[in-house]
Amino acid sequence: MKTFTKYALAAACLATTTTAFAPPALSGVQTSANTQLFSTVDDKTEVREYFNNEGFNRWNKIYSESDEVNSVQLDIRNGHDQTIQKILNWIEADGDIKGKTVCDCGCGVGSLAIPLAQMGAKISASDISDAMSTEAAARAKAMGIRNAKFYTSDLESVKGKYNTVTCVDVAIHYPTEKMAEMVGHLCSLADERVLISFAPKTWYYDLLKKFGELFPGPSKTTRAYLHKEEVVREALKKAGFEVAREEMTGTNFYFSRLLEAKRV
Repeated sequence: MKTFTKYALAAACLATTTTAFAPPALSGVQTSANTQLFSTVDDKTEVREYFNNEGFNRWNKIYSESDEVNSVQLDIRNGHDQTIQKILNWIEADGDIKGKTVCDCGCGVGSLAIPLAQMGAKISASDISDAMSTEAAARAKAMGIRNAKFYTSDLESVKGKYNTVTCVDVAIHYPTEKMAEMVGHLCSLADERVLISFAPKTWYYDLLKKFGELFPGPSKTTRAYLHKEEVVREALKKAGFEVAREEMTGTNFYFSRLLEAKRV
């Protein structure tokens, strides 16, 4: 009973945060067709507006050392930090990032882009939210970083060729039917390597998400999507990449599968 209560509470809390798996309650009753259409057309606008307004204030605190976070947000911060550190550990172990080009898609406030720049990489980082990319640029400037460029762009509009492409904790905002296409686009930008993380769709996480939907949060958030790992792996393979390393990070309120894939 204690175990069930723990996860029931977790699911309720998940419904109030974007990184979690429960989408906000939608007013009225929608058919599955209408829901799919609404999801396809409006997700990008919803994410942009959220992270330019209320979402920016919330996540800027989470992705910082601010004490103005609750226990759920602190847990998410710790989970995200673990994923970032696992990537940095891989890259540090390889020892060849200095002078390489890195494209960080969905950079947020620069949690990954900034330390990679400090390691000597040439960074091109973007975010759909102007507030987020501006904050990332300000943080980098305050640290004296000159080898990183931050700009505002949705993922689909990012162009160019880079040694490494990263996309961390962004896929949760992408509808399931768009996931393979999104992975393919990331791969088209990468000459050598793609690093991507996503909330995996398993029976347990799917159940937790559905349970969380029974407890809609008090404030507007974006919808959140789980993705089947086999879909991501197949998309990587189709694009000519092979998974070289993988990790799973799971805390009470943060779940993220991390894959590193290299061009073959």
